[in-house]
Amino acid sequence: MALEICVKAAAGAPDVLGDCPFCQRVLLTLEEKKIPYKKHLVNLSDKPQWFLDISPEGKVPVLKVDDKWVADSDVIVGILEEKYPEPSLKTPPEFASVGSKIFGAFIKLLKSKDPSDGSEQALVDELKALDEHLKAHGPFIAGENITSADLSLGPKLYHLEIALGHFKKWSIPESPTHVHNYIELIFSWESFVKTKAAKEDVVAGWAPKFNA
Repeated sequence: MALEICVKAAAGAPDVLGDCPFCQRVLLTLEEKKIPYKKHLVNLSDKPQWFLDISPEGKVPVLKVDDKWVADSDVIVGILEEKYPEPSLKTPPEFASVGSKIFGAFIKLLKSKDPSDGSEQALVDELKALDEHLKAHGPFIAGENITSADLSLGPKLYHLEIALGHFKKWSIPESPTHVHNYIELIFSWESFVKTKAAKEDVVAGWAPKFNA
């Protein structure tokens, strides 16, 4: 039986998958584990009542498991790993936090109005740390096989590349070559191509935060 999942719809396009890296993370997990699922696209700027009934905080993604709606991508991914252990996407604990500060550093740089506030350097430092890790352990975060950590980081790097490129004319420096190889590998991964939002929808999604 197919699982049901509520994910973000694109702004102004109710039938198109929207730009939520956390939704994509769960969709990637479902794809990689070959779990059948039915997608409900939710307009987050005009949330329907049926959605608020199952997600009172109005957040996506929410997944229906055993007749119960579950929120939060961390929780959802944990449940999917437990219920559908094959193929395993578990990340070894020592690698679980690799790259986890990149998303926060990206948002800080995106919102920054002061070029000398150190936000750019902070992001570069996080990307360098990821590069060092991939150099020692790659091509994926935990070695040869894709794991949950990659399914979490990949969508965030996708947003980073598109949003900073569009709003700041900024791109990742050439020096972290392992990061560039990693991005190329993840972005061309079959399940990633299938579950990613269109670039223009990512731009539209970040516009309010950039202009805030």
